[in-house]
Amino acid sequence: MVKIIVLIIYFTLISGCANSPRYRTEPVASRTTKQKPPALKTVSKGNYRRVITGVSSYYAEDFHGKLTANGEIYDMYGLTAAHKTLPLNTIARVTNLDNNKSLILRINDRGPYVKGRILDCSYGAAKKLGFINDGTTKVKIEVIELGDNKYMKHRD
Repeated sequence: MVKIIVLIIYFTLISGCANSPRYRTEPVASRTTKQKPPALKTVSKGNYRRVITGVSSYYAEDFHGKLTANGEIYDMYGLTAAHKTLPLNTIARVTNLDNNKSLILRINDRGPYVKGRILDCSYGAAKKLGFINDGTTKVKIEVIELGDNKYMKHRD
């Protein structure tokens, strides 16, 4: 009787050390072959205009240190911007049409979410473009290189 109880306790302890199903090392496809992941849509380079004009604003402290749409941590002093539709990691020259200052920045986030605006610059970009005091300005965006639209994985 004692041997049976010891064996039950032993097998209970060993079975508790098994991997949880969500941490298995085998690929998911080998476990469920009925479902396939949806196919990714490729973006045609012809869908984007090379030059876009409109109103830009900037964002700063409220988002500093938080994740952007492409997975990196937002640095308000960096030269980045948010755009609604351009692929993430697109490189563009942005020109402030009020003072003709321009710089090259990278699209790493989505936005702006205010009607009538086409770009949300980082605080650093807005400062170099010279519209911190005004809050918004009319800009020209010239796409230099379309991004890969990939999400960047960061380390904790």
